[in-house]
Order: sequence, then structure tokens, then C-alpha cells
Amino acid sequence: MKKGLVLEGGGLRGLFTAGVIDVLIEQGIVADGMIGVSAGATFGCNYKSKQTGRALRYNIAFKDDPRYMGLRTLLKTGELVGNEFSYHILPRELDIFDNETFKNNPMEFYLVCTNVDTGEAVYRKIDSFDDHNLEWLRASASLPVVSKPVSIDGYRLLDGGMADSIPLAYFQSLGYDRNIVVLTQPHGFRKKRPAIYPLMKIALRKTPKIAEAMANRHIMYNKQLDYLAEQEKTGNTLLIYPEKELPIGRLEQNEAKMRNVYNMGRAVCEQRLDEIKRFYGQE
Repeated sequence: MKKGLVLEGGGLRGLFTAGVIDVLIEQGIVADGMIGVSAGATFGCNYKSKQTGRALRYNIAFKDDPRYMGLRTLLKTGELVGNEFSYHILPRELDIFDNETFKNNPMEFYLVCTNVDTGEAVYRKIDSFDDHNLEWLRASASLPVVSKPVSIDGYRLLDGGMADSIPLAYFQSLGYDRNIVVLTQPHGFRKKRPAIYPLMKIALRKTPKIAEAMANRHIMYNKQLDYLAEQEKTGNTLLIYPEKELPIGRLEQNEAKMRNVYNMGRAVCEQRLDEIKRFYGQE
């Protein structure tokens, strides 16, 4: 039996996931492998490096820094997130990512990106976060319209959530047959086509496959929710999700809200610890 952990994205909603994985670390609950999409990857990598509190800490510490992310960064660079600062300076110098622990932890780590030229998912196994693989991490979380495609290893890549928002089926195809899936939307949520899609289509006219993926994302996402429900009934999948809609926007950098969402993740995980341990056979 291979135990997997699947983490969807959601921008700052991902701090709910950060709260969940921090409790897992503190309780010594380990998976054999994990896969993250967008914020699920950028925050989830701290599970393998065993750095509790890191995702919340740096998001609060640098929320007002124009080098990190926000409108000022977008207007200055054409990118919502400051690439060099966020993916190289911050993890190397300011809130140091423990790459040695990450490398020495036998847990496998995968992330998901979207191929700009095909609209299809691209999966990448990461064994170490050198500068090259940090660019793969950046690609997984690079939102369309507010980010430029990341060119790496012959691909042009953007946020993985457009092609495979909740990659449970892919992880099962790798042999992970007992999976915990952490969602950032409450039970019963259904995604709708964004009302601003006509404007997004214009903004994405130079990347038609991304425009197509965005147009169909709600269909893909809702099918994945149906698949999760089916897999949960079989007993091979455990779903963890917020009890209600998370009180934070995808890009909202409000400290009180960030702490609240993080604590909501901790609370849900703590409430279900016995269930999680039984599911993983780690009682």
C-alpha cells in the first residue's frame, strides 16, 4: 500500500492546507508521496522539508513588500509575483527552505503545471529544490493573465490548476492507492464559469490553448469532484476540506484573515486526527 497526499491550489486559500500539513508534521504522520498544484505545491513542499509554520510566516512577513507580490509588482514587472525575490531570494536568504531535509526525506514530491502550447498537464517529480527546480515550482503557481509563461526544459508553462486541479487520478496511476486529498473549498462546492471570462479570453488571445483550458476549467473541476466522491465511497480516499467557505480571497493579503484560514486548517486536521491515523495505518 502506497500512501499519498494530494493538495489542490487556491492562492491564499492554500494557508488552510498549510495548517493541515503542519499538524501532520507535528503528529509524525507521513505519506509515501505527495503531489501539489499551484499553492498546493508552493506551500506543500514544506511538508517534505518538515518546516512547520513557514508558509504562514513568510506570507505575513513579506505581504507588504513590493518585491513579493501585489499590484505594485504587477505594474512594475508585468508579473503579480516577484519571481527572483519570491522563488530565489526568499527561500535562499530570508526564510530559508531546508533543502537538505527535503532531499533526505524519502517521501516523493510531484507538482503539476499546464503546457501553454497544448493546454495539457505536465507533471514533474522534484527531488531537490535547486534553482532549476525552483523555476518548476514557480511555473506551477504562475496564474494566467497576471504571469508570463515560464520557459523551462522545452516547455512553456503556467499554473497547473488549469489542466489538473485535483490530481488524484494521476497519483493513483503511479501506484498511490490510499490517498488523503486536501481541498480548499467546502463540501458541496461546485465551480462555475467565471463571469469575467469574455475579458479573460481577450487577455489570453496570444495563448489560445490556455484560453480554452480556462473556458472548460469548471467542467473539468466538477468532474474531478465527482470522481473524488466516488473514490471516497470505496474507502481508498479520505477528503479533508473546510467546514465552510474560507474567508479570504485568492490573492488577499490580510494578516488576520491569513492567520484565521491557517488556524481553520489546523482545527479541521486536529479534529480528524484519529481518522487520519487509522486511514494511513499509523495509529
